[in-house]
Amino acid sequence: MTALHIETSGQGPDLVLLHGWAMHSGIWGSVRDALAQHFRVHLVDLPGHGLSPACEPGTLDHLTEIIAAILPERCLIGGWSLGGQIAMQLALQLPQQVEKLVLISTTPCFAWQNDWPFGMDRKLLQMFLENLKLNYTSTINRFLTLQMSGDRDASKILSQLRKNFFQRAEPDPAALEKGLRILQHSDLRDRFGDIRQPVLIVHGGNDVITHPAAADWMHQQLPQSQYVKFEHCGHAPFLSYPEQFVARLNEFRTNA
Repeated sequence: MTALHIETSGQGPDLVLLHGWAMHSGIWGSVRDALAQHFRVHLVDLPGHGLSPACEPGTLDHLTEIIAAILPERCLIGGWSLGGQIAMQLALQLPQQVEKLVLISTTPCFAWQNDWPFGMDRKLLQMFLENLKLNYTSTINRFLTLQMSGDRDASKILSQLRKNFFQRAEPDPAALEKGLRILQHSDLRDRFGDIRQPVLIVHGGNDVITHPAAADWMHQQLPQSQYVKFEHCGHAPFLSYPEQFVARLNEFRTNA
């Protein structure tokens, strides 16, 4: 089993945070200390990202299995973007272990489908996959820029995002490619309505990677869910609205 890098701080209910594609757990730096005042926070580097070694075969099911092995006995899981799909699967597979779920700028289906107009253009995802092999740095920089598109403080948050990203070693190239293939092909819509835990959906109103309509759809599938939309915000609401993000999670912890 892959030995994942996990940073733990704080006291209280266990909160496991899963980052998105190409990122690492350092992305939570702006909210880590504030969250640690309310939770015992576990920041996980996904396989092949940050300080965690890569794994085979790197499918969504396999990533979920690896994360399941390190979960506390009872916990709240927050997943951002790709990490959100892993969190969804964990909630479905381990309902006694995952008590609550926070879905941050994520979607059950990343790619456009005939019956899912809220997904990313498949050609764009394929372009990222092809360009990764040609010029890693420029491809990642373009992806980071896309994440901040539509944000009220885009240049400031983009600078912060780039600083966080390049603090650790480059992700494993094979892990990046496998992650993109997950984004291209995963579709959890058929099972999404089976989630029974309390769910908090957090989304940016101007997110161009996971369209806000996907968050609307998730909220409709789970009538008991809570939905927080941050206006003038791109793909990373915890960077754009750190204080409000922490407040919402703490509220969810005590009231849901």
